[in-house]
Amino acid sequence: MSKIQVMDEILANKIAAGEVVEKCMNVVKELVENAIDARSKEITIKLIDSGVKEIEVSDDGIGMDEEDAKLAFQRHATSKLKSLDDLFYIESLGFRGEALPSIASVSNVRLKTSNGEIGTEITLEGGKKMQVKRCDLQKGTTITVSDLFYNTPVRLKYLKNLYVELAYIVEYLNKMALSYPNIKFTLINNDKVLLKTDGNGDLLKVVYEIYGIDITKKMIPISGENDDYYIHGFISYPEVTKGNRNSITTLVNGRVIKNNELNKCIVDCYHTYIHKGRFPVIILNIDVDPILVDINIHPTKMDIKFSKLDTLKELLVKIVTERLEELTLIPEVSVRDSYSVSEVRRQIVNKESQEEKHNNTKYEEVVLDFDVQEEKREYEKKEQKKLEESLPFELEEDEKKEPKIKKMIPRGVVLLTYIVAENEDGMYLIDQHAAAERINYEKILKEMKEEKKIIDLLVPIKIELRPDEFILAKQRLSILNEYGFDIDEFGFNTIIIRSHPAWIPEDKSNDIIRRLIDLIIEKGEFDMEKFIWRMAATTACRMSVMAGDYISHEDQEWILENIRYCDNPFTCPHGRPTIITYTRYELERLFKRQLD
Repeated sequence: MSKIQVMDEILANKIAAGEVVEKCMNVVKELVENAIDARSKEITIKLIDSGVKEIEVSDDGIGMDEEDAKLAFQRHATSKLKSLDDLFYIESLGFRGEALPSIASVSNVRLKTSNGEIGTEITLEGGKKMQVKRCDLQKGTTITVSDLFYNTPVRLKYLKNLYVELAYIVEYLNKMALSYPNIKFTLINNDKVLLKTDGNGDLLKVVYEIYGIDITKKMIPISGENDDYYIHGFISYPEVTKGNRNSITTLVNGRVIKNNELNKCIVDCYHTYIHKGRFPVIILNIDVDPILVDINIHPTKMDIKFSKLDTLKELLVKIVTERLEELTLIPEVSVRDSYSVSEVRRQIVNKESQEEKHNNTKYEEVVLDFDVQEEKREYEKKEQKKLEESLPFELEEDEKKEPKIKKMIPRGVVLLTYIVAENEDGMYLIDQHAAAERINYEKILKEMKEEKKIIDLLVPIKIELRPDEFILAKQRLSILNEYGFDIDEFGFNTIIIRSHPAWIPEDKSNDIIRRLIDLIIEKGEFDMEKFIWRMAATTACRMSVMAGDYISHEDQEWILENIRYCDNPFTCPHGRPTIITYTRYELERLFKRQLD
């Protein structure tokens, strides 16, 4: 008797369900994607107990006739692929023909559909006993999935608690709403509305519905293209961050995807803008010829491969980096107020012109007191004279004319950490360590690229390492030698440092060099670019004034003048903000001088 047998259809569907349907979110995902493929303009998802008890997805799409409705529950039945060639040019969200039979095999399903000419209702129990009858003619489709995994108790056992299952569904539908702002999505759980968009095609309004007013005001529109890709969407100001990568929404031709390389590329663009372990809010739409992507990798269709990933990453880095560099990234301490969505949109798209108009109309008569103006003129005259000596690196002529930040007058230090300063725009708080660290960081990077000046150590530094650390050190010592260090092996598991580049202060060289050796011997894949950043950032941190250190008025002036001319004066190398501002208007509102 033959040992190999063909599985019956129900068993095959249950096995397929193990790949397609792992949790309630997977059911919602498959049904919503089918509704989108049916050209729906309105999709409503109703849940009972986070979908564990019941999931109902209704749409106003093209619907099906009776024959198509019955075929939809057969495995590998699909309207989206006709031939092998279609597999290389997939434009629909679904195409495998596995979702409905897989879902039906582990639940009870009722399908009501109409193409406007005939209404059909189909019910199945565990993928068996199909019953077909006529129903009303309301165009569209409604699928109700109840008692999920009732006949596969092992899988039911491993469902998360109701709150976790609901969180997965909400996260997915948030991303779909961002992907299709022209579709009206409604999500209801136990009669409570959790998401409702109006489907008017305004992506920023969907951002508002999902993230709220505070984050929406801090979103920046981006767009750009090359020969293969067109990218558009929104990125957040660096001050708006989340604790995980779920805030990064990546969409390819309307499909929600997860691609670790792209996520890493996005996060790297915020390198030195945000703190390690924090992530920006990103909505990234990528339009590409379907022939350049392969989505037929996993049954969930969320993984994807790009034929020209390098050109995509290059375009993405260019767009995001240039957008961040052209912004003024000083966080404002704002007074809470209510805004309409349209006001939010205008503020984001044309923030600078709005602020200019606001200042010209409301505050054109508000000027500094005469004494303050006179003091400012004298201060600027004195500072201009000693600018050449005070700056840590030589500036080009155009950089001298256009600093990133207006001149600020120091007024003191609070908590031995924050410099208080002002100019005609308002009041500023500057983190003395973060600002000094940014200044020194850019100075070090500049000196690294120039002719290397060396300082010989009077007493060489010897560092003993573990055997595994010594092996890594031997492999990578040449990197440090290229940047002006004189480092050699010195006996058993020991290295010796005889000289170092001049950008390391002599009085702190021992501590800094030991920390650099710690970086060079870290295990894992070695990234040269990140090592250079960490080397410069570590050195800058150790050589900068610290929080809690007393600094004189001259030190305050030096920090405020130098930070203005940095390439990125808004954050330290580790991504913490260097400066925040209270505008004149905000101060006057806080003290009730302005009530509108």
